[in-house]
Amino acid sequence: MSSLFSHRTHMEDVEEEMLMAEDHGPDLIHSQDFRRQISVSRGGLAYYHCKEEERETPVAHESLDYLPSHSKVYKKWLQEKTHRKEWDRWLLMGLIGTAVGMLGFLTHQIIDSLIKLKWDLVENYLQDGNFHMTWLCVLGLGLAMVVLSSSSVLFICPAGSPSGLPEIIGYLNGTSIQHLFNIKTFLGTFVSCVLAVASGLFCGPEGPMIHLGALLGCGLSQLQSDTLGIHLPIFTRFRNSADKRSFITAGAGAGIASVFRAPIGGLLFTLEEVSSFWDIRLAWQTFFCCLMATFATDLLSSSLYGFVYRGHFGFFEAEKRILFWVKNLLDINVLAFIPTILLGMLGGLLGALFVSLNIRINKLRMQFFNSIPKVSLRKASKLLETVLILVCTTTVTVYLPYFFPCTPVISVRNYQLSNNSEIINQFKREISEYSCSSSTWVGPDGVRYSNQTFNQAAALLVENGKQGITYLFKRGTHEEFGYASLCTALAFYFILSCWTAGSAVASGLVIPMLYTGALYGRIIGLILVSIFGVQTNEYGAWIDPGLFAAVGAASFFSGVSRLTISLTVIMVEITNDVQSLLLIMLAVMVAKMVGDLFNSSLYSSLLKLKCIPYLNVEPFVRHRRKWLNLELFSASDIMESGVRVLHLKENVACLARLLASTSHGGFPVVCRPKPDHEEVFQGTIKRLELCMLLENEHIFESEANDESLSSSLPLSYEKITVEKLPNPLRLTMLLNLYTTDPRYQQLFINLEPYVNKSAMSVQAHFSLHRTYIIFRTLGLRHLTVVDLKNQVVGVITRKDLMPLPLAERLRLRLATQAPDAGKNNQRFST
Repeated sequence: MSSLFSHRTHMEDVEEEMLMAEDHGPDLIHSQDFRRQISVSRGGLAYYHCKEEERETPVAHESLDYLPSHSKVYKKWLQEKTHRKEWDRWLLMGLIGTAVGMLGFLTHQIIDSLIKLKWDLVENYLQDGNFHMTWLCVLGLGLAMVVLSSSSVLFICPAGSPSGLPEIIGYLNGTSIQHLFNIKTFLGTFVSCVLAVASGLFCGPEGPMIHLGALLGCGLSQLQSDTLGIHLPIFTRFRNSADKRSFITAGAGAGIASVFRAPIGGLLFTLEEVSSFWDIRLAWQTFFCCLMATFATDLLSSSLYGFVYRGHFGFFEAEKRILFWVKNLLDINVLAFIPTILLGMLGGLLGALFVSLNIRINKLRMQFFNSIPKVSLRKASKLLETVLILVCTTTVTVYLPYFFPCTPVISVRNYQLSNNSEIINQFKREISEYSCSSSTWVGPDGVRYSNQTFNQAAALLVENGKQGITYLFKRGTHEEFGYASLCTALAFYFILSCWTAGSAVASGLVIPMLYTGALYGRIIGLILVSIFGVQTNEYGAWIDPGLFAAVGAASFFSGVSRLTISLTVIMVEITNDVQSLLLIMLAVMVAKMVGDLFNSSLYSSLLKLKCIPYLNVEPFVRHRRKWLNLELFSASDIMESGVRVLHLKENVACLARLLASTSHGGFPVVCRPKPDHEEVFQGTIKRLELCMLLENEHIFESEANDESLSSSLPLSYEKITVEKLPNPLRLTMLLNLYTTDPRYQQLFINLEPYVNKSAMSVQAHFSLHRTYIIFRTLGLRHLTVVDLKNQVVGVITRKDLMPLPLAERLRLRLATQAPDAGKNNQRFST
């Protein structure tokens, strides 16, 4: 018994968390030994798709209960609450959006300032052609940033590893993930993100911003933190799993809206990829939250740059607020759909390749680091890996442009821009940072002329991918970048960004995905220009490398993420290129279909790699290379039998022994409607509620009160509804006392006021497919299975509906069929 609660104390007290989910044992049904329960949990719940060597990870994920227990004390609590309007919910949504927008602005400002500082320090060395000193200085500054970035994740974040979008997706699907919403996680993720991007690694801030937005949504809606010792007595009605889930969803959408200045894209991204539970009210609230996030970012960016006030506060310039503004929109010919289909196929193939390589790299990374027994040495090894990645990235960034000649700007831009000073401003930083020479003069007509030159590889690789994407999307620059620079940048960026993703820094992949797709998209556009030449008439203007760079970016993004609707809207919002809408739609659809032929999306693959149990919208089970039709199976085929049940009046000593010897998250409650009647299902009660009842000895009563069931007032709903145990050590002592002291053998607890009378149940013959839909749609943690007499015969939990356990149980079910099993298999398959 002590081993149980020593484990629980470690799980709950190692790091205090900002409103973690209920911290009790895994969802098991019938087991007496706690250590055996944990091994069963690892094999059946959190590790349902992992190989044996990967199941040794000491992390167990639990399920969440979103709906409150519909008990008598809950209904009494509701009656005491006066009806109120939803103004406080909308107020919180606005506050969350504003906070996320300010955080997004701060993130971009810090990143841009650090990048400018880093390259300004080596400007003189570049002009003198001293690449060795440039490399040393850039590497030194980058190492300082990346060491701090990795250390923030490894030593500040309680989980000791970067969390991101897969964890948020898993949580919103109903899985409790430790330390995901801890304030230390917030600080570590923010510091790591800005330093990782500024250090020069091929990554972006988008993924961490989604996590940071979700963190702000959780923290601001709950207004309490155990780490800081803050428990504000306002907005307490939102301190439940369902409302917290809604605010986290809105915060995640606001993160995307802020980083891309794309409010509609943020809303649709949350709907399509992040959230598993959605309704029109949440859509409106998330829409408002994304609006406030984008507005806050735009308002601050309108007059502040590099933390210096530039004036024009509140004046939203299109060039500033649209991330990759495309000025010249092109008329599209129907022939443009042919190379668009090619780009979609290429995006699907390369996206699937990227996912496969990244998962293989992460598997090797996990196997290597898990083989190091000492924790400090393991963390040091992870830090050294990020240093190695930075050394390779910096070497490519600094030395690769040395092998490319300087290209005259005037020869490729004079026909587009009348004032060559605009040319200088557009390429000033890239040219000045490398050894290309230039001179300017003012002609007789008063126009400033220049023989400006620039290095193609430097323009693509220096600073960050965001600036490179801007150059690649630019229209009317048909021959600005050649095949050599584009292909070289594509190869190195693809490999290094794939290696960086998953390392011990908080980083995102959206910018690398857009940049990689823009590179091969521009290559396809350059091939068309080589074949047909530069077209100056309006009917051939669509043959522009910049146009196909945008289409290619969308195709690779879709090939990796398998997004469609939200991606299309995001691409339009970040480019303002409405004219290319049909091309982008076609490219993302083709890329998704081609990518799905080879593997799952990156986020789905990472969910499996990290062993986060996730319930898909529809269940898919294969048997002998055929899909099984789950409508032909019943709930009894996968349920756990031998269920431990409780009665409306339960002995204190027996209840204490049950809690000490098991780690069930909840228990079915049964009763006899009449003395001569058999026990029937009455409802369920959670483990945490039982623990809180045992901590209040004054509600214990003797067996003599059997007729009235209770001689004392029941505990209030607020007292029994907690996120985690307030004092696990005290509960351990109480359980020891209750199981050893003979007095408690004669005392009982009346559970009737606390039983969830609206707990879902299905009959044993109920369709398995519909059982899955009910379980996922309602966000259940336990689903009781009853027979025709309403007697409990089993329980279904999340682990029973995972793909591998589901397939194994159905395989056993098919194996026990009659000798004509082959015919039965055909009957059960589709």
